[in-house]
Amino acid sequence: MKKTGHFILFFMAAFLFVSCGSTGENKKTQQANYQVVPLPSEITMAEGAPFVLSSSTKIVFPEGNEKMQRNAEFLADFLQMSTGVKPGVSTSTSDNNVILLQVGGIQNDNAEAYQLTVNENRIVIDAVNEAGVFYGIQTLRKATPIGNNISVSYAPVVINDAPRFGYRGMHLDIARHFQSVDFIKKYIDLIAMHNINRFHWHLTDDQGWRIEIKSYPKLTQIGSQRKHTVIGRNTGEYDGKPHGGFYTQEEIKDVVKYAQERYISVIPEVDLPGHMLAALAAYPELGCTGGPYEVEATWGVFDDVLCAGKDSTFLFLEAVLTEVMEMFPSTYIHIGGDESPKTRWEECPHCQARIKELGLRDRDGHTAEHYLQSYVTARVEKFLNDNGRSIIGWDEILEGELAPNATVMSWRGMEGGIQAAQMGHDVIMTPTTYAYFDYYQTQHTEDEPFGIGGYLPLEQVYSFEPAPDVLTAAQKAHILGPQANLWTEYIKDEDHVEYMVLPRLAAMCEVQWMQPHKKDYAGFLHRLPQLLALYDKLDYHYATHVFDVMPTLTPNFDTNALDVEFNTIDSAAVYYTLDGSEPTASSTRYEGKFPIKEEAELKAVAIRENGVNSKIFSEQIHISKSTYKPIELLTKPAQNYSYTGAGMLVDGLKGSGTNYRTGRWMGFQGEDLVAVIDLLEATEVSSAEVRNCVVTGDWIFDASEIIIESGNDSTFTVVDQERYIDSNKDHWADVSVHNLTFEPVTARYFKITVKPAVMPAWHPGKGNRAYIFVDEIRLE
Repeated sequence: MKKTGHFILFFMAAFLFVSCGSTGENKKTQQANYQVVPLPSEITMAEGAPFVLSSSTKIVFPEGNEKMQRNAEFLADFLQMSTGVKPGVSTSTSDNNVILLQVGGIQNDNAEAYQLTVNENRIVIDAVNEAGVFYGIQTLRKATPIGNNISVSYAPVVINDAPRFGYRGMHLDIARHFQSVDFIKKYIDLIAMHNINRFHWHLTDDQGWRIEIKSYPKLTQIGSQRKHTVIGRNTGEYDGKPHGGFYTQEEIKDVVKYAQERYISVIPEVDLPGHMLAALAAYPELGCTGGPYEVEATWGVFDDVLCAGKDSTFLFLEAVLTEVMEMFPSTYIHIGGDESPKTRWEECPHCQARIKELGLRDRDGHTAEHYLQSYVTARVEKFLNDNGRSIIGWDEILEGELAPNATVMSWRGMEGGIQAAQMGHDVIMTPTTYAYFDYYQTQHTEDEPFGIGGYLPLEQVYSFEPAPDVLTAAQKAHILGPQANLWTEYIKDEDHVEYMVLPRLAAMCEVQWMQPHKKDYAGFLHRLPQLLALYDKLDYHYATHVFDVMPTLTPNFDTNALDVEFNTIDSAAVYYTLDGSEPTASSTRYEGKFPIKEEAELKAVAIRENGVNSKIFSEQIHISKSTYKPIELLTKPAQNYSYTGAGMLVDGLKGSGTNYRTGRWMGFQGEDLVAVIDLLEATEVSSAEVRNCVVTGDWIFDASEIIIESGNDSTFTVVDQERYIDSNKDHWADVSVHNLTFEPVTARYFKITVKPAVMPAWHPGKGNRAYIFVDEIRLE
């Protein structure tokens, strides 16, 4: 999480900005670069002399328009921050040396469209409305080079631009770890710079209630404080430090106003009926059991939820939401709806009476309790609809019956959003695989701040397509837009928040803003350093993996080798070693793709002329008799965990640690893994190694049985078979390595079967077959 501002300054000096001599005493002139993030729809360069920003430049706005005055003042401050030059702000126009802000001069069906025109005498930002002018200002700001006391030359241009999606969201969870009002405002400025117009503020959860509700004061008196916080991933050890905080209603209104001035609508989330332990700790009578309850100090999903059978629950919700509506003018109120177990409802006489009263029953694969949650959602929706508001809910609200006017926020993949759009409901796409910024940004997590796990690199964010082609054009119209989420179970401080968001938010904003056929990841990487220089100027903390060596390691089953390729964002020279020694400028220089056929410890580094080198990339390549040999899967892995297919099981690259989402571990959901490896000729084998990733909290268990069979045609004979019993009585996470040894057998084909366990009685998934995650299968 170390800042690398000096690196970016060196990088930018060498790569982006061109000095154009000097004008006046100690003042350098630098050229603006319109290749910004997000990239505008149309950039048409024109002939003529440039516009030169100077201390005599005026920013002109329409008299009597407060929003445009504020836009003008924003632009003046932005330019001063970037260049040291602060133009004056005025309503009096002139023919020369002005930046003119205006609305109504262009026609466009997109309400956020703008046009930015530059000639020798003036810069004009014209838009359909004031928000469009603001986005034009952001483009001009990001095109402006960074320096002190500099003069900027803007080449003649016409830029026409408009966003693809009307909903462009960013989320922040402050229930798990509270953040100050000042930081929330800084966060709003950060997302505004990326042309985002929705801030999804997750304000309540099991671990804390963060919003003042005057009719229920104990929500903040009790619910905003937890006595301590678990260390690590539910280790059973605690830090011994109380954690708490909440926002007063006046602070909330101040934040909402601050966001509105930047054309951002704040969408509050009050998660219900689950994730309510903080509220139950304050008002235990709202639960099924009556408590006692505590504000939760660990992470996960908990059985205690609001009682759907008590009328007092709905009086509580309506009172809370009434005050929420008074603070938040947003059309949307997010009511959660996710991860709400039905355990208590199944046993609660109040809930069972409500089920009977409503005539609910098990049907269509859902229990009566699922339909009870649908009733809660629909009742809350009607209350909000009657008050002119609309609900958003996580995709679990699809289970049972979807509330009539609900917008679905699809997080457990794209499927829920696709289903909702096909049903005619509006959708916000935020799947974990592309939009969960609490996931690690690199596979090499040993030097990263501790996190929840997962793996979401910059390129994967950029590849996100929120409106898949499985939808018709009419159905795609229901995709309001994409959103990125930041959950903060393991993210305590402001710097860490910024580090997890940046620069992935830059990739997401191009997904949100640009038409898909105009996106280009290589072009994005070329434009990104200019934005990172602005991050440095604003003192944002961001991840710098984009400047590291980017390896591509591909098993080649034709040559039985691992093909290695290296790239860098700036085509820096890369040097590598194969013996584990630290690479230097004296090591082998990378000249192009090369194969590895033997055991190796590969290390590589980018060495730049400015003396700032990348982190060292390191990878151990493990070779066995099965490595790079043809392999066929006879069973199907889980859709989200098949990655590059069967070859990854024999590619010589081991999945490391318990982060099963890095693309190194192949996952099977309740299914056996059955694979056949072709050693290409009869080969003597006397041992096998199979590695399992185990994260029981995510329903991933060790293998229950492994079977090794050999054959020279379609007939196989068992050569070894081992069963395993997991004796653990609680959650655990580790890599389990199974070594099977047997009498030497000579054969061409080997069949490997790995069977999942049945989850034990202590686990919430008891009785079901678990996931298994496997990588690397080695035969020796």
